[in-house]
Amino acid sequence: MSIGATLAAARRRAGLTVSDVSQRTRVTEPIIQGIEHDDYAACGGDFYARGHIRAIARAVGEDPSPLIDEFDSTWRSAAEITAAEVFQSSMPLRKRERRRVRWTPFVAVLVLAVLGFASYKFVSGVGRSQHAAAASPRPSPPGGHTNPPGGTPAVQGSSAQAGATRSSPAAGPSTASPVAVQALAPASVAAFGPAGLSDGDDPQGAAQAIGGDPSRPWISQWYATARFGSLKRGTGLLLDMGRPVTVASVRVSLVGSGANIQLRAGSKPRPAWLPRVAGVSGVGHTVRLQPGTPVHVRYLLIWFTKLPPDNTGTYRAAVYRITVQGHR
Repeated sequence: MSIGATLAAARRRAGLTVSDVSQRTRVTEPIIQGIEHDDYAACGGDFYARGHIRAIARAVGEDPSPLIDEFDSTWRSAAEITAAEVFQSSMPLRKRERRRVRWTPFVAVLVLAVLGFASYKFVSGVGRSQHAAAASPRPSPPGGHTNPPGGTPAVQGSSAQAGATRSSPAAGPSTASPVAVQALAPASVAAFGPAGLSDGDDPQGAAQAIGGDPSRPWISQWYATARFGSLKRGTGLLLDMGRPVTVASVRVSLVGSGANIQLRAGSKPRPAWLPRVAGVSGVGHTVRLQPGTPVHVRYLLIWFTKLPPDNTGTYRAAVYRITVQGHR
């Protein structure tokens, strides 16, 4: 029996649907259906195919080891992506010897610049000393009386200062009162990816991000590294407030720690229209994202640029509460 047939039979024996397995493993339904038909094209390579097979097998109560061995002997591609290649830099290092740089012209220019700057500072320092000596007042004769230079402007300045002092009480304290900040409920929440709403992680469970239940959070797809295994730049959740509102801060409750999160905000649900307004790094549990000044927007994006580790050796984000503070 093939790998796909074995997993499909185990799923049926466990009384589970493809949707049930997807919710337990966070593997999308098209990938599960493809694996059950021995089609691994949507997995993104042998490395991820093994991870999906292992997760599905555990969810349906099947031993994953024989299935992984069968995959390696039957389906392993010639150009397999190894773990070393996952962590390898996308820009290979140049192995050619770098050309030697002739430093003599640069050193000469640097010396001339230093000498020129030193000369400028010396000349400007002498000029300032002469100017200060010329501007210093001459000593008054013993017992004599000297009038301050420019007496009339001094009197005018004192009068203006007195006038300003007298006018200050008349202005009185400001009567404007700040608008009270309150919790604002989003109209909807959706999974959001680098391309927008079309490639977000776990779109079916996005509403659980504001449900407030730590045992049933929204969970992103799992990745081999904290930086998404070089597959994408980030993942997140888009909050539609229903209409433009003034946002003072956003609190996000997470499962786990070690995430880098940005708060992006804008007037349209498109990546280019959602600039960053706040960000935190290496955080977990309850996180407060506060812009430098309140922003008046309709859309808020909770954007993960680094994922926290889970308890299975992979990386994923889990959010169960998002609280928006501001006023309408």
